[in-house]
Amino acid sequence: MEIVFVRHAQGEHTLQLPESLQLQNPALTDEGILQAARLPTEIPLTERDIIVTSPVRRTMQTASVWSQSIDCRKIVSPLVSPRMFPQKPDGQTLPCDRILNKDVINKEFPNFVLENDLHEKLWISGINTLPEQAFHLVAQSFLKWCKRQNAERICVVSHDGTITSYRQLIKNEKLTREDFLKDAGWVREIVHL
Repeated sequence: MEIVFVRHAQGEHTLQLPESLQLQNPALTDEGILQAARLPTEIPLTERDIIVTSPVRRTMQTASVWSQSIDCRKIVSPLVSPRMFPQKPDGQTLPCDRILNKDVINKEFPNFVLENDLHEKLWISGINTLPEQAFHLVAQSFLKWCKRQNAERICVVSHDGTITSYRQLIKNEKLTREDFLKDAGWVREIVHL
C-alpha cells in the first residue's frame, strides 16, 4: 500500500518564532497558499485517491487547495493530528497545534468527512503527547484502516513531527528532526502489513 505524506504548507504560526507558536488555529500564509497550489503538479490526484488530514486549519486548507479540482474523498482524523518529535515526557500541546472543534470543521470545511472511528477521546486530546507505546498502537490502527480502504493511494496531510513519527514506525529505523519535511514537502512510503 502506498501512502504519500504531505507536510502542510507554510502557516502563520511559523512567521515570528517563538511568539507565533502561541497563535490559536493559525491559517496558511499567502506563501503557503502558493505552495499548496503547486502540489497538483508535483503529486497529481485522482478521484480514486483518499486524502486524510489532521483536524487543524492549516492542514485542511492545504488539502483543500491541493484537491480543488478533484472530487476525491477527504477525511479528517485525529490519528494524524500534531505530534511532538522527539517525544518529551513533560511536553504540552502548543496553542497552534490544538485540534479544531468538530462544529468548526463542519462549518469551514463542508467537503471533508470527520473520521468517527473508535478514537473519540483523541478528538479532544490528539496524539501530540501520547507516549511512544500508545502512539504505536494508534498508528498501527490507522495503517490498518488505510489498508481496508482499498484505495489506489492514501495521501496524508499532516505535520512534521507526526509524519516523522509515522515514517519511523513504517521504516523501522530511527529518524531525527533532520528528517522533517519542509513546508508542503512530501514523501512516498510503501506500507507492508
